[in-house]
Amino acid sequence: AERVGEEMQALGFSSVSTDENGSVVGLIEGAHPGKTILLDAHIDTVGIAPGVPWTQEPHGGRVVDEAMYGRGTADMKGALAAMIHAAAAVDRTKLHGRIAVSASTLEEVLEGVTLRTIMANFRFCKADILAWQPDVLILIDYPGFNLRMAKWAKSMGIRVFYYISPQLWAWHSSRVHGIKATVERMFVILPFEEEFYQKYDYKVDFVGHPLLDVVDEFVPPADFRAANGLDERPIVALLPGSRRQEIARMLEVMLQTAARFPDYQFVIAGAPSIPRSFYDDIIRASGVSGVHWTGNQTYALLSQARAALVTSGTATLETALFGVPQTVCYRGSSISFFIARRLVNVKYISLVNLIADRPLVRELIQHQLHPDSLSEQLRLLLDDDHTRQLREGYQELRLRLGERGAAEKAARGMVRALGWKNELLENP
Repeated sequence: AERVGEEMQALGFSSVSTDENGSVVGLIEGAHPGKTILLDAHIDTVGIAPGVPWTQEPHGGRVVDEAMYGRGTADMKGALAAMIHAAAAVDRTKLHGRIAVSASTLEEVLEGVTLRTIMANFRFCKADILAWQPDVLILIDYPGFNLRMAKWAKSMGIRVFYYISPQLWAWHSSRVHGIKATVERMFVILPFEEEFYQKYDYKVDFVGHPLLDVVDEFVPPADFRAANGLDERPIVALLPGSRRQEIARMLEVMLQTAARFPDYQFVIAGAPSIPRSFYDDIIRASGVSGVHWTGNQTYALLSQARAALVTSGTATLETALFGVPQTVCYRGSSISFFIARRLVNVKYISLVNLIADRPLVRELIQHQLHPDSLSEQLRLLLDDDHTRQLREGYQELRLRLGERGAAEKAARGMVRALGWKNELLENP
């Protein structure tokens, strides 16, 4: 309930409160008088009929004129999130009346339904593994699920190997003790992870990063510019992230920056799961013209880009491996950032700087990120001397990442650890 209340406050809800039943209530107040519309996300809700007092409202006794309900199904978490964000997105200057959002039994809404789904998946995987009787269980990434599965497999006498370590070095490092107890061999893809695990007297195998293979094997399409309606001006790539809320925050400031560089063409790398209409709405609202969009063509875009403005994440490393000068951007809700700062134990937010162990690329975080600061950094990225220095740093980064063939090296290490004779080992 506290988490939802904080998020609602961060999104601009007023009078956020929690009643004795665990219901969180918040209001979006319009600039004009009018109806009260209730968005109600409850487990097994009976509902409140229009025209009767809504007693859960913070100030009590307000008549509900219209109501919309989300019931207790497997989609409850999504229904709650959709209601909260839809209400927050309303233009208050045009709103007559107000919107109230209420959600009850939040522990069940946020955790119970998801937990039931996870437990069903556990049961399926356990049954499948027991039926198969493998020599070893190989887990890849996805720690929330896989660390539990590792503990179970160990209890069943099944050997456990793990490829792509959970990011324990960033937060919740205490989980390393569980890994030591259940995972026989860990194969990591980031060079500093070896040193991290050494502090806990746990030997791991650094095999290099799989992105080296993916990026180096990419063949840029010859007709990328023509296929996307681009001219011969230099391209600045905009990588605003992959989640809607993240994209909305990042793209707004990126577009305001783009308007200041008419001699360049700015191209958005659209995320595969987000429709073009979502980007079009943000572009239209910004009033900035001439910005292009590409869908699911990030590598092709980076192969043509002179510079890039990149939201923090794996994309920063991909951009570096393509040799593109970049500035890393991040802006979250104030509450989310406040919490993250107290939970996350890293010096930098970008993989590039974490791997380089120095501020190789500039990071603009929270209040540092605005059109003026981003424009200043972009001018620097477009300077030839700065580009040369940055690309030299990228070469050092590549050396730190090791050689290509991470997946094959991990496979060889696993076969060797199992004591098998295999042509994979005989033909290095």
